[in-house]
This record gives sequence, structure tokens and C-alpha cells, in this order.
Amino acid sequence: MKTIKIAGVPEHFNLPWHLSIENKEFESQNIDLQWTDVPEGTGKMCQMLRDGETDIAVILTEGIVKDIVAGNPTKIVQIYVHSPLIWGIHVAAKSNYNTLKDIKNTKVAISRLGSGSQLMAYVNANNQGWETHKLQFEIVNTIDGAVEALTNETADYFMWERFMTKPLVDKGIFRKIADCPTPWPCFVIAVRDEILEKEPKTIRKILDIINKKTIAFKSIPDIDSVLANKYHQKTADIQEWLSLTEWSQEQLTEEMLNNIQNQLLKLKIINKIGTFDEIVKTV
Repeated sequence: MKTIKIAGVPEHFNLPWHLSIENKEFESQNIDLQWTDVPEGTGKMCQMLRDGETDIAVILTEGIVKDIVAGNPTKIVQIYVHSPLIWGIHVAAKSNYNTLKDIKNTKVAISRLGSGSQLMAYVNANNQGWETHKLQFEIVNTIDGAVEALTNETADYFMWERFMTKPLVDKGIFRKIADCPTPWPCFVIAVRDEILEKEPKTIRKILDIINKKTIAFKSIPDIDSVLANKYHQKTADIQEWLSLTEWSQEQLTEEMLNNIQNQLLKLKIINKIGTFDEIVKTV
């Protein structure tokens, strides 16, 4: 039995992995796939890949591209979710902020440096024509930390996946003032170079199993109810999310990668462009 460690956010996108693990689909191929939930998100998973704490990460595209360019010995082996991630821009429900203009030059809560919540703050600022070098950040680690920071006014707004944050909006803790979709496919599967060299066949088996699951995922009976119960969502919200979400079984193309890197370079999130072979590997 080959033991492989995998990490991902505790969000609805990753239910196909949990179902495959529960159904012993990896075990049947002699693979012990050990999942770790990482509520802190992308920045934390980049560190886990660097430190060998995980072998695989299901991770935001922009975050792992940035970290590989910065020296993370990891490759993207496949797109996992092709559709954009819809980031909600949230403020405390009782705050005086009502529009994007109101939050210009205020402080944004982020999970950690290099996280999707930080990178997308740059994307949003650029979309609004703001001077991105004026962005101010408050590190809050998790969504619970963001609730505390916005409630206590140590930060002013917080960007997080719209549907996973909606229960906080429904409870009157946050108010959503806008959406900011990623201008690229949102999640990829990244694997440490050492594992790719040692276990290419095992990684290929893992991809084959998850791809089979994601192709059929939306047709699983009552999947909307299963998701709603597991992730504390309203069924109507899950149905909307399912209609907007497209999983992928394809590799990132050179054209897509160039588009992502050019935008990250323009935003000064990266300071150089990596080659396709440095960032992407097909197994």
C-alpha cells in the first residue's frame, strides 16, 4: 500500500475527494490517500508542499503559480476546477461600507501572505483602478479570524469564496458588497517534484480515480442535499453553485499559464515569468 498525503480546503469543491476516499476507490488501487483539511488555505498549503508535510495539494491556481515561480519544488499536474472562483467581497454587517468605492484605501483581512485572499485583493484593486501598492493587510489566518477582525474593526473587508461565506451573510455577521471572479481556472492539483519522480504511476492512478468521480459528480442522486448538509448551506445556494461550477480533467495549457503569469506580473505579485516546464508536468 502506497501512502500519499493530500491537502485541500474544507470546502464543497473537494467533496469528490472525500467520497472517493470513503468509497475506498484509492484503497482498491493499493493507495492509502491521507487527506488533511487546511482552513488557512493556499499560503499554508504552499508551505506544506515546501516542507514535505503534504505530497499533493488541491490549491488555488494563482497561489501555486506564484510559489513555484518563487522556488517551490512542485509542479501543476492538472486543472481541478475549470470555472472561476467567485470571491465575495465582505464587510461587517454593521459597517458603513456599502460599495467598492467605500473600501478604497481601507484594510483588507487576509488569511496569510501569499494567500488567495491577498492575491485577489490585488486583482480587485486593479479592476477598480486603485493603486495596488497602497493596499493594507491584516493577517487573520482563517474565516473565524476574519469574523473577529471585521467585527472588532481591526480590518475593513474580507474576500472569500462567495458561497462558503454566505452562511455568515445569512446570519447577519457579514454583508457582501460585490463579487470578484478569478480571471482563470480556480483550482489545480499540484504535486511535489520528489513524489513525481518516485511515484509517477501512483499519481496517475490518483488522477484517473478523481477524474472519473468529477465527471459523474453532478449526476450523483441528491448531491445538492448531501453538499448542503455537509457544508451548512441552503440547498438553493448549492444548486446555484453547482450550476456555476465545472470540474476539469485537463492539463493547464501554455496559453492559460502565460495569461495567468502575465496578469500576476502586471500586478507585481511575481517578479519574473517561469517557463511552462518549470511549472507544469503531465504524468
